[in-house]
Amino acid sequence: MSIHSLELQTLAGTAFAAAALRGRPTLFVNVASQCGLTPQYAGLQTLRDELHGRGFEIVGVPCNQFGAQEPGTADEIASFCSMNYGVTFPLLAKQEVNGAGRSPLYRALVESPAGGGTDIQWNFEKFLVGPDGQVVERFSPTVKPDDAGLRAAIEKILPG
Repeated sequence: MSIHSLELQTLAGTAFAAAALRGRPTLFVNVASQCGLTPQYAGLQTLRDELHGRGFEIVGVPCNQFGAQEPGTADEIASFCSMNYGVTFPLLAKQEVNGAGRSPLYRALVESPAGGGTDIQWNFEKFLVGPDGQVVERFSPTVKPDDAGLRAAIEKILPG
């Protein structure tokens, strides 16, 4: 299943056109504001700034399933990300990434061949989705945005 066919919702509660990501390599990351890995927001924003002009996008997906580290409201999350990390990449509505309530997006990511079918380990797990909407690779939460392997995987699927 292509990620581009999903109906998603922004953090602000409006429709997010996943089809707009067609042709754009995209990194989906489950994020949290009160996690030891939260400083990865800065690296994610830097990565987006560097590669967005070449067709790359990052989409943050707030999740409160790991240590209740994303308890905020949509407004609180948006404000935190903007004020502390200058986040300009899209943020989706808070979602469950594991268990019976796993969102359709995370079902598609996790259950893809590259997703491997195993539960999300923690906040800041990353899924690289190709321009065709198929998951290319999955990266653990501790893989930082400036990791050479992550960067190489992105470069490999960037258009042109």
